[in-house]
Amino acid sequence: MNVRDEILGKLKSAPKQDISTKTRMPPLNELSFDKEEMIEKFIQEQTEQTSAVHRVKDGSAVLKKLSEIIKEEGLHKVMVSTDDVVAPLDLVSWGKENDVQVFTAQDFKDRKDFTDSVFDSVEAGITVADYAVAETGTIGIIHDKNQPRLVSIAPIMQITIVPVERMVQVYEQVTDKVFGQKEVPSHFTFTTGPSMTADIQATAFKGMHGPRRMIIILVG
Repeated sequence: MNVRDEILGKLKSAPKQDISTKTRMPPLNELSFDKEEMIEKFIQEQTEQTSAVHRVKDGSAVLKKLSEIIKEEGLHKVMVSTDDVVAPLDLVSWGKENDVQVFTAQDFKDRKDFTDSVFDSVEAGITVADYAVAETGTIGIIHDKNQPRLVSIAPIMQITIVPVERMVQVYEQVTDKVFGQKEVPSHFTFTTGPSMTADIQATAFKGMHGPRRMIIILVG
């Protein structure tokens, strides 16, 4: 008998033992949150990431808050999404009333012109969260022609409108909904606060790979 056969023989003759089942982890505390607790947790997490969070009642209050923001920040050019939340706000007319140029991706027939504008000319992007995760204060956005990915990551400032009915407790609830359907989106992003890196000499720096500032407007 060679060494290989000896080892295999010992393995076969070894007494069999029942494999213990994996211990189930207790549910996350966040799963018990009601709506107001989710909102409170979301605001806390975003604030810790240095985002500014405002809560308003409805669409007209969103426009009022946006007017305050552009005056405080000195904004004159913004790029906006055209999804079903932003479209009814008619931000183009709002911009004319507030001396702000409002662009959408549909204003550019050439891809290069759109890219150059969103990187070089636009001072802020205005988007809408498809999901908001209370657990970590994270925003989830499904990208398509009405909400291009560059609008949410290229401008130095990001203003995100978050309908409170789109708030969920934990990540898994979002991934189950987004990736559990038949048609999976080609682009989807999770964003938790302004972009930040510490790759250079372990020094934290915001805005290296995305918005340096984030402003959240919770609606509802």
